[in-house]
Amino acid sequence: MAAPNEGYGQYPPQQYGQEPQYGEPPSEGYANPSSPPPQAGLQQVPEHGKKKKRAYAAGAFEVASGANAGTGLPAGGQFGAPAPGAPVYGGYPQQDAQPAAYGAAPAPYGAPQPGAPGVGGYQAPEPYYPGSNVHIAAPGGVAGITSGLGAMQLGAGAQQPQQLPPQPRPGPLNHLYPTDLLNQPFNVSELELPPPPIILPPNSSVTPSPDANCAPKYVRSTLNAVPTTHSLLKKSKLPFALIIQPYAALHDLDDPVPVVQDQVISRCRRCRSYINPFVTFLDHGHRWRCNMCNLTNDVPQAFDWDAAAQQSVDRWQRHELNHAVVEFVAPQEYMVRPPQPLVYLFLFDVTYAAVSTGLLATSARTILDSLNRIPNADRRTRLGFIAVDSSLHYFSVPKDTDENGETSMLVVSDLEEPFLPVPQDLLVPLADARTSIENFLTKLPEMFVNNQDNGSCMGSALRAGHKLISPLGGKIAVLSASLPNLGEGKLSMREDKKLLGTSKESTLLQTASGFYKSFAVECSKNQVSIDMFLFSSGYQDVASLSNLPRYTGGQTWFYPGWNAGRPEDAIKFATEFSDYLSSEIGLEAVLRVRATTGLRMNAFYGNFFNRSSDLCAFPAFPRDQCYVVEVAIDENISKNVISLQTAVLHTTCNGERRIRVMTLALPTTTALADVYASADQSAITTYYSHKAVEKALSGSSLDSARELLQNKVTEIMQTFRKELAGGSMGSGGLQLPSNLRGLPVLFLGLIKNVGLRKSAQIPSDLRSAALCQLSTLPLPLLMQFIYGRLYSLHDMPDNAGVPDPETSQIVLPPPLNLSSERFVPYGLYLIDDGQTQFLWVGRDTVPQLLQDVFGVADRTQLHVGKGTVPELDNDFNERVRAVISKSRDTKSRGVGSIVVPHLYIVREDGEPSLKLWAQTLLVEDRADQGMSYQQWMGALREKVVQ
Repeated sequence: MAAPNEGYGQYPPQQYGQEPQYGEPPSEGYANPSSPPPQAGLQQVPEHGKKKKRAYAAGAFEVASGANAGTGLPAGGQFGAPAPGAPVYGGYPQQDAQPAAYGAAPAPYGAPQPGAPGVGGYQAPEPYYPGSNVHIAAPGGVAGITSGLGAMQLGAGAQQPQQLPPQPRPGPLNHLYPTDLLNQPFNVSELELPPPPIILPPNSSVTPSPDANCAPKYVRSTLNAVPTTHSLLKKSKLPFALIIQPYAALHDLDDPVPVVQDQVISRCRRCRSYINPFVTFLDHGHRWRCNMCNLTNDVPQAFDWDAAAQQSVDRWQRHELNHAVVEFVAPQEYMVRPPQPLVYLFLFDVTYAAVSTGLLATSARTILDSLNRIPNADRRTRLGFIAVDSSLHYFSVPKDTDENGETSMLVVSDLEEPFLPVPQDLLVPLADARTSIENFLTKLPEMFVNNQDNGSCMGSALRAGHKLISPLGGKIAVLSASLPNLGEGKLSMREDKKLLGTSKESTLLQTASGFYKSFAVECSKNQVSIDMFLFSSGYQDVASLSNLPRYTGGQTWFYPGWNAGRPEDAIKFATEFSDYLSSEIGLEAVLRVRATTGLRMNAFYGNFFNRSSDLCAFPAFPRDQCYVVEVAIDENISKNVISLQTAVLHTTCNGERRIRVMTLALPTTTALADVYASADQSAITTYYSHKAVEKALSGSSLDSARELLQNKVTEIMQTFRKELAGGSMGSGGLQLPSNLRGLPVLFLGLIKNVGLRKSAQIPSDLRSAALCQLSTLPLPLLMQFIYGRLYSLHDMPDNAGVPDPETSQIVLPPPLNLSSERFVPYGLYLIDDGQTQFLWVGRDTVPQLLQDVFGVADRTQLHVGKGTVPELDNDFNERVRAVISKSRDTKSRGVGSIVVPHLYIVREDGEPSLKLWAQTLLVEDRADQGMSYQQWMGALREKVVQ
């Protein structure tokens, strides 16, 4: 291992081109080490029979220009530039000039480069063998591991295990690498790094399984080394919280988790924790000591016995001792009632606005096309339909066996006490009424095709829908294009442009009616979850309506100005709504987090109802959201390893009661340096994202939410400077450990996010929808929403936009910092924050690139705004489309999401408002009333040195 001073402030050599920690999928966009890209600047000679490469980026290799150009070029030199004297237009040689190397790759990030300051990274200490989640220190290398396994008798049929006692912690945890943020500028690739490794003492887990500790895609801690006392945590100014995302995909097939089928569930008698890889076996394996509360429990007799096969089994093969994330099939005592069926009740807005924009027709058609995708393995799934304008329209859909089967519509205009006309016929089993449902959905748009009604009694419809499905529980999906202006919970137009950007703006982000929160809590008690799909072209009061999903475990999707007449709008919604209907969800779920004695769950953030001090209730448990739980240290911790266990009790879509258990073990420390060296910048940002949203929605001003963020990052930097950097700023620098170098730019991105940004131009509906995303998005998508991805396409490396030979995954170009300094006027760039994509076309883009990508000869012929890249028969067009598609791929990042971002094509010299919108994503630039990155760092430095 390099001596500490050699690696100071540099990425250690193993960080790139090796397996990331914890077995996570490799970060996208890095060249595969087995097939090195061509060196920057070397002329690519086309082989005979191969397509000749286009000269899109001849000017990209001039010094300090061209986003993907290699760094460290000789001063004043140009690689691959046109011959001296050749006429050059806009940075491009004339078309008959010799083409320069296009697509030459940059030098790898993190590698020391002549004249280039290194960027920060952390280095796992050498004594811990790699490739393991649990980074256990192996005494004596492989021989030590082997002898350790031998002592644990891990062979088949080992019935009397001996377990070695945990050893004292060997040496330091993660090394602290202070880096200077001003002299070693932040590089976006640092956000792709895995969290600092969790380094546990040897023999911490009962099996040497690489899956014994929880992978960060399920549970991440803000601190991967936990202070032993409350005073040390307080001194650090760092938060201690868990970021919990129990599901890594919308469907089990895409992220299988081991299932314990035999219903033998061993739990601690006192604290009710589930047996896991970090317990201790005693008394020849007949008893086990709980790693949370230390109580000794009996091992169930059936633990080593397979009842189905009537034979003994090797306990060391059991899933719950090898995997930190397991799912137990629950026995009868875990059920209050028989498992509920999956119920979907659709509330269709049929007002003039919904019919004229095509919302009713598109949503009915999407449900019809998605009937096969709705989970229905147990054939118990039920559907119901209510249409809403100034009256309620119930639909009684007959079963297919009913010979007189015609769907009948029953209209109720009494909005004060809406009654259910024929409750037994309003929810029909999908399996028994498939043909009738298909006929109904086909005819539904025609029934209201001439509706001129502008009244919407959606509040009364929700009340009626709740009454209809509350005996069973289930999901209400609201599809609305208008403001509820009649009946219960009626809302009025309260958008006031004079308030935007002022201290009073936060009043527009509060709910306008107490009905929505109190009704949501009532729904939660009856296992009813609500999802809102909102499409208004005018004001819709997202701030009020989003309370319904917030307290019932649902989600708010917002489609401003949506119209089915635009194919892009229709396709986006239909794709997302279909994926929503196909997604597997958990029903009547509860989530609880248990921890080692001395720790307490202090606060919970996310979309659910907090039923008691530590129990979160979800009528439906979605697969595309994350939750934040703040942990308090109440007593001094004497253990050198603590455990935190998250359990989600739920009913699956096919009627099985299950418990998903996720166990995370973390080392403890008495040293502040260990705490800082093991802090996770992405998890800390996620925690403060939820805190800032809570502040913005609690009646405080948006200013106070932004101040909270600035104060917190300042406190962290002040503490590091005072306690760990010797109190001096060296040569006027600004220091943080290498693993936290992204914190200032992430906090700046959060302050400049559309949900929190100071601006008089952001409608309150747009802001409220963004606040919903900031408090629900899974961590990888939240990081991208806060600090988007920028890719240079005109000069991307040869291996970008094509499948990697080993993984078959499309390779993305290296990401660039979000700054206009990275742009050249002849460039083509993709800016992507996970919710919206912009394809930026420079004002001097060469005609050949326009022809290859868009099939037009001139920039003025380019269709700007929402659009798609046409499929053309050339290699470069195919690669550009592959990069755009891969950038949308959430599954490979270990997250579930139904969102398909819109693609906007932006001309640098085109529509000003579109250009300004795209530029608001450039976090490091100065825009609107926000600071540039340099100004932000200057402001932080002033505060830190005060």
